[in-house]
Amino acid sequence: MRNLFGGGDSSSSSRGHDAGRMPRHSSGWKELMKHLQTQESLRILDIGPTSSTNINYITGLGHSIYMANVVEEASKPEWLVPGESGEEPAFAVNRFLESNLNFSGRKFDVVILWDTADYLPESLVAPVISRIHEVLQPGGLMLAFFHATAGPDTFFCRYHLTDTDVVEMQRAGNYPLRHVYNNRKIENMLSEFSNYRFFLAKDSLREVIITR
Repeated sequence: MRNLFGGGDSSSSSRGHDAGRMPRHSSGWKELMKHLQTQESLRILDIGPTSSTNINYITGLGHSIYMANVVEEASKPEWLVPGESGEEPAFAVNRFLESNLNFSGRKFDVVILWDTADYLPESLVAPVISRIHEVLQPGGLMLAFFHATAGPDTFFCRYHLTDTDVVEMQRAGNYPLRHVYNNRKIENMLSEFSNYRFFLAKDSLREVIITR
C-alpha cells in the first residue's frame, strides 16, 4: 500500500511545508471541524498531498489520520495499459485501487477528499468515489471540493487544516485540472451516499459535505 500513514502509527513529512500558503475561508471545513472537536477517537482519511500540519492537528484532537495522495500516483505511466489496434491506452483501475486504496479492512469515520476528483483520469473517478463509499462508516462524513471554473490561476494544491474556518492552500505540483463538474454531475457522482449539502463559496470552488 502506498502513501498511507496512520496518526500514532507512523510519521510523515511535507515538502516545502511553509512556502507559499494562501488562506481560504471554508464553510465546509468549519462544519466538519465542529464534528471533529465534539467526537472522540475517529479514524480520518485525508486524500491529498501529505501535510504534517494535518497530521498534527488531527492527532492533537485524539483521532487517527491516514493519507493517500492518489493524484500523484495516478499520474504515473505504470498504470496505463497499451491499447490494441491503435486504441488509446486504458487505465488499470482495479490494480490502482488495490495498490493505493486498499485499507486492509479499515473503515473510516471521516474522509477529506479535497478537490482530488477534479484531477483524476475520467475512468478512475467513479471507482474512487465507490471505494470511498465502501470504506466510510454508515453515517460517516466526507468533505469534498469541486472546481466550478478553470483558469490560468488554477493549480493543484496541498490543503492545510487550521483551528479556524480557514484552510491554507499551497501549490503542490503541475497536475492538469481534468474536470469541471456542474452540480447535477456532482449529485450523480454522489448517488450512493445518503445525503449531501452544498456550501456557497466566493471563489471557483464548490464545497460539499456528504453523509454515507
